[in-house]
Amino acid sequence: MAYDVIIIGGGPAGLSAGLYAARARLSTLIIEKDAFGGQIVTTADVENYPGSMVNPTGPVLIDRMLQQAEGFGAQKVSDKIVEIKVDEKIKVVKGEKDEYKAKAVIVATGAVPRTIGAPGEKELTGRGISYCATCDAAFFEELEVYVVGGGDSAVEEAIYLTKFARKVTIIHRRDELRAAKSIQEKAFKNEKIDFIWDSSITEVKGEGILESFTLKNLKTGEEKEVFPDEDDGTFGIFVFVGYLPATGLFEGILDMEKSYIVTDDNMHTNVEGVFAAGDNRVKSLRQVVTATSDGAIAAVQAEKYIENNFEK
Repeated sequence: MAYDVIIIGGGPAGLSAGLYAARARLSTLIIEKDAFGGQIVTTADVENYPGSMVNPTGPVLIDRMLQQAEGFGAQKVSDKIVEIKVDEKIKVVKGEKDEYKAKAVIVATGAVPRTIGAPGEKELTGRGISYCATCDAAFFEELEVYVVGGGDSAVEEAIYLTKFARKVTIIHRRDELRAAKSIQEKAFKNEKIDFIWDSSITEVKGEGILESFTLKNLKTGEEKEVFPDEDDGTFGIFVFVGYLPATGLFEGILDMEKSYIVTDDNMHTNVEGVFAAGDNRVKSLRQVVTATSDGAIAAVQAEKYIENNFEK
């Protein structure tokens, strides 16, 4: 069977596309390789999604989105896509578990956390280094943690971490934060948050658990090794330095710019019948609200494409 629409990715963009496509009575399949929700499931508080309940958590918001999509008839499946063929009228999406066909495809694969690229980071991920405060904050109850980054996400998560950690220190490559002023104000007022400016982590060390890291001042070149309090024995590093688009599967198929998929305002890619939505496409703002908007537009455009190219 060929679906009307296959959506690759189950984050806000994919779920919004699924909702709109299914509501238009299109047979719709949403394929997600991991947990549904994408980046937002790691967010403690969602303050800037219009019309939502007061400070909903990411997982709560995603659960409501998924229920809506399924309520209109969208189907979901867990599978990792390994190949896509879009040169024919019926598109073929191959996963590790099965093969799927559709008249139109919406690519909503999102992005993955960017690492700091320091030696030892990979080995100590999950052993003191984390990219998800919501997931791992509780492990650092009454310990000291460091947050790498200076944007909205980094500062917001640093504030969240103060609910658990004894002290939170933000390490930023510049001498001022990039986060929105309202978020900065909250951080500067928080007595548990400290700052290290013009610096980066160049190496992390530990045998099975994070034991130290090397901090380099980018202006003076001075390096020093930072150790946890003797009574603690360890500390945490939370990395929030941006994301990389999960678009490798589509290289050579879809037009890209710095690994982000190029679309027009209506989410059309360079391939007819293939649309892109969310954080994986070229755009000026990557937020939940823009992802859901992308998904809605992509689904409506997929519906129009199907109406114009397939007999009823």
